[in-house]
Amino acid sequence: MKQGLSLRVSQHLALTPQLQQSIRLLQLSTLELSQEVEQMLDENPFLEITEEAAPREEFGLEQLDKPVSQEVQEFEAAPDFIAASSIETATTASNDSLNTLEKASDESTEPKLEESWEGDGTVESAPDDGEWGNDAGPRKNNLDDSDADASDLTGEHETLQAHLHRQSLSLRLSDIDRAALHFLIESLNDDGYLDDSLASLASGLAGGDLVQTEELEQHFAMALSLLHHMEPAGVGARNLAECLSLQLLDCKDCEETRAAMAICKQPMELLAKRDVKRLSQLCGFTDAVIKSAIGVISRLDPKPGRRFANVERNVVVPDVLVVKVGRGFKVTLNSDVMPRLKVHDIYANAMKQHKGSNAQAMQQRLQEARWFIKNIQQRFDTILRVSTAIVERQKNFFSHGELAMRPLVLREIADELGLHESTISRVTTAKYMNTPFGTFELKYFFGSALGTETGGNASSTAVRALIKQLVAVENLKKPLSDNQISEMLKEQGIECARRTVAKYREALRIAPANLRKSL
Repeated sequence: MKQGLSLRVSQHLALTPQLQQSIRLLQLSTLELSQEVEQMLDENPFLEITEEAAPREEFGLEQLDKPVSQEVQEFEAAPDFIAASSIETATTASNDSLNTLEKASDESTEPKLEESWEGDGTVESAPDDGEWGNDAGPRKNNLDDSDADASDLTGEHETLQAHLHRQSLSLRLSDIDRAALHFLIESLNDDGYLDDSLASLASGLAGGDLVQTEELEQHFAMALSLLHHMEPAGVGARNLAECLSLQLLDCKDCEETRAAMAICKQPMELLAKRDVKRLSQLCGFTDAVIKSAIGVISRLDPKPGRRFANVERNVVVPDVLVVKVGRGFKVTLNSDVMPRLKVHDIYANAMKQHKGSNAQAMQQRLQEARWFIKNIQQRFDTILRVSTAIVERQKNFFSHGELAMRPLVLREIADELGLHESTISRVTTAKYMNTPFGTFELKYFFGSALGTETGGNASSTAVRALIKQLVAVENLKKPLSDNQISEMLKEQGIECARRTVAKYREALRIAPANLRKSL
């Protein structure tokens, strides 16, 4: 067989660096995006923060008549990749793909990120940043430094350790006892429990010296008894039983309290199962007294340190705001979470006149800054488009609540917007929408369909809300079982098996019927 050379042109799939960055930014949460922006500001000298919304970045290339969102729709319609040719045509196709992406910048210098949508199909301009009373960029005010410090002090969060240290100041203790108490306070976990034993703490400080270990353990025991008398009640406990017992010491001395103390000395599994008969036999009280004692215990706090937890770190900042306007709903982006970035004008102008050896490297950094701004703008454009489509599909929810939620899957939104399902999945993950009924993750509005007797479909989200409603009005002495809930749903025309009810109940964090039973 004679050997020879042949040329063949083929297509392969590849991701450009710009598209990779666009995909990565799209799936970041608000906090992760903020960290990404901070890192980019530190690394790229051409980026700077501006107080105003940055206009869309111009690349100095040939502009297209169609807007960015339309171009994004075309290249995102594929599963997050673009095509490029192999062998001799590989370089040409790759350059063509890059040029296509670069031409996506709009001719208009007006900011388009803050577009809003109404249910009647009209598009309005969103309120400017001043209406929200907060800008991402630096702001000037007339307050002096003393006023600012005072406001910071008033909003400062007091931790559990600080609360206990403040109480310890009123105690008359020797230096070593005060140090032991300070050490125990700092060893508490977020729930207010002391995880390590006194022997292990003393051994760790003594470094293996047995005599010093015994002496330290005695000081720790005395400090622990003082800690047990501090507020909140139950702090410094080694386990749940001790925590509940310490709180019962502050209760009125009566038969129910004594029975509750006796219950805390028994295995906690019996209390969790509410095994009244077994507890009555072990503790020596009647069933009626045991039931009353369990009621007393249920009003105690099993995690006394949690009330001092800093809840600010758990605050969810919405990416999208939905407000009812007339008969429709207006969808806008939250301007507080939108980074206001622009290319540094002085450095960019200097680059046009600089032709040194490092010009090419600096030109790449400038191009990187422009692409970063464009990809952030594209990220919020996509979030707004997806949120708008969700609001259009779930109008009944925004009018009547979760019971009116309709079935919705990612493919429906993807087909409507001309995007891929993976893109919709990235947009709806860790992105939140503020609605008249609260703040929800965008994925909350998607749910599978359950069949009904009429041949229609019911959203799984609506079914979960209905289960929650049925449990809320049940007879506490005879709580509804999963099978009973399934039968009640069938009476309303919703086909939902018992196992499905159990799955939804667990997702709602509702206990089984035997644990919901009231004594």
